Amino acid sequence: MKYLFSSFLIAFVVMASAQTSPEVTVMPSIKTIKLFQQNNQESLPILNLNSSDMIELHFDDTDGYVKNYSYTFVLCNADWKPANLSSFDYIKGYQQQRISQYRPSSIALSKYVHYQAFLPERNCIPTKAGNYILKVFLNGDTTKLAFTKAFYVLNSKANVGGRIMQPFDNSLGRTHQKLQFSVDVTQLNAQNPAQQVTASVMQNHRWDNRVANIPIAFIRGNLLEYDGERACIFPGGKEYRWADLRSYRFESDRVAGIDKTVQPNEVLLKPEASRISQRYLFFKDYNGWMDILTTENVNNWWQVEYANVHFIYIPENNQPYAGKDLYLLGELTGNTINNNGKMEYNATRGIYEKSLYLKQGYYNYTYATKDAVKITAPTETYVTDGDYWETENDYTIFIYYRSYSERHDALVGVASINSRNIR
Repeated sequence: MKYLFSSFLIAFVVMASAQTSPEVTVMPSIKTIKLFQQNNQESLPILNLNSSDMIELHFDDTDGYVKNYSYTFVLCNADWKPANLSSFDYIKGYQQQRISQYRPSSIALSKYVHYQAFLPERNCIPTKAGNYILKVFLNGDTTKLAFTKAFYVLNSKANVGGRIMQPFDNSLGRTHQKLQFSVDVTQLNAQNPAQQVTASVMQNHRWDNRVANIPIAFIRGNLLEYDGERACIFPGGKEYRWADLRSYRFESDRVAGIDKTVQPNEVLLKPEASRISQRYLFFKDYNGWMDILTTENVNNWWQVEYANVHFIYIPENNQPYAGKDLYLLGELTGNTINNNGKMEYNATRGIYEKSLYLKQGYYNYTYATKDAVKITAPTETYVTDGDYWETENDYTIFIYYRSYSERHDALVGVASINSRNIR
């Protein structure tokens, strides 16, 4: 009962501060959206202000014919709501930019057009630090939205340091991880840090359990301490599951079979079940990322295949989770809880099923449950995987500052901490 009560308190804190994802895909023909630091698919899209940093945008349109896509930026505050500024205040150059790099698929039997861009382009540059939403739309009309992606522009003025430790609550010591961090705001000249400085944390780049508006526990001169007893406590989960789809000629260890007589190919993954009874075992994972690549000597972006990939999850006693929905969670479903990742229960077979149209690559994912009625209920992994203090997870800390002369929250500090390497 003590564990359940403590878990409820933590769930309430996370639930109250969690942020829904600003990333949405409106057009169903859009697939495999990737936005990352140049040449590193396993990275957050972060640009340093007034630097030569670049981020890569990639996506496919499976309608198979060329369309006229454009993009623009929207500056947001720490809560991902648009800032009270005109786009002319934070975009230098054109307010919209056409995506001119595209190529129809070749060699591959799957028909799609691949679009890409390296941002920012010289005639469309963000000029203020903060959270940004990249909006991609059709025919120069912003109402014909295709999708949105989040990225960050950093003006590094706050030094952030932190560590991962076990929670003070002994009942959570073997299942949860607590993040403590401090922020040096000497360069900010913050007169009222509690009002001007905002902090948020993401675990494995997930939106569903993002913690925002973290309260400052202590202020020691210019050093802000974020180490409240119940702040920044996350379920440990377990190492992510994987699906190696880099080749359809050679079946990897997680593939049960591939039907190549149909187009697109049908890939059946081996059935999976709860790992809660299995002891924790460390192995290298990608913490939810997906890498688009192939073992064949072809271009990874426009010369690889798509396939219908079938996921199967077998619940205990072949019975559905009472009052809960089951979801696939990882970059392949946007790192959040949504209908794209919702598993469907097959009462005849006593299993959960989900089919996704995926490009060749290496995919990391996990299974998570959520209350079927309460939208604000927290995401849970302890039913499907168990929670373990030893699990390797990535935590990213974002620090925002609003001076009295500005009308938006500027991103002034970012730090990434790995729960295994930091110990």
